[in-house]
Amino acid sequence: MLKKERYQRTIEYFQKNMPIAETELHYSNPYELLVAVILSAQCTDKRVNQLTPAIFERYSHPEDMAAATPEDVFELIRSCSYPNNKSKHLVGMANMLVNDFNGVVPDDIKELQKMPGVGRKTANVIASVVYEKPAMAVDTHVFRVAARIGLTTNSKTPLDTEKQLVKFFPEELLPIAHHWLILHGRYVCIARKPKCGRCGLKDFCKFFEQQTINA
Repeated sequence: MLKKERYQRTIEYFQKNMPIAETELHYSNPYELLVAVILSAQCTDKRVNQLTPAIFERYSHPEDMAAATPEDVFELIRSCSYPNNKSKHLVGMANMLVNDFNGVVPDDIKELQKMPGVGRKTANVIASVVYEKPAMAVDTHVFRVAARIGLTTNSKTPLDTEKQLVKFFPEELLPIAHHWLILHGRYVCIARKPKCGRCGLKDFCKFFEQQTINA
């Protein structure tokens, strides 16, 4: 199967079976989403959603968090992965957001990456989810699912995966395609024991084909 056809069949499946796909992180404005995405690194969305209500109540604006210390923030996120680093990143991010961006979360990926705790994946999430820009954030789910289906070939890094997905997905579908792959990886194409029996993509999935051959 040509890669173009594989993408087309993937798009058709998700458009039919997952017409609405969006982040599972809870937020009400760009600043809150930025906080949540920084916290979500190596941590589940479920855990982050348990933590953010108290964070958003105490630090409802970036100015509030900028005035805090990492030790203050740490107390609210201690059950999250890497709380020491993340508390420093959040305070540093808030300070830069206030001092360099007038409290407004930028829509430019390069500008976003200037802030502590904001890597390319986080920047792409903000650009895509908040500003609906044609960006593809690649986390572990996207990296795994894209390779298994056969949407990517010989991808060694998240950036390799991002470049291939951006090349073949229609630009207007990139924001939702990001969520298609994440949610599919979270609930169906899980890392250790993918639920191939209930997967609607198995008819053209390279991973399933290989598993069948090796069975």
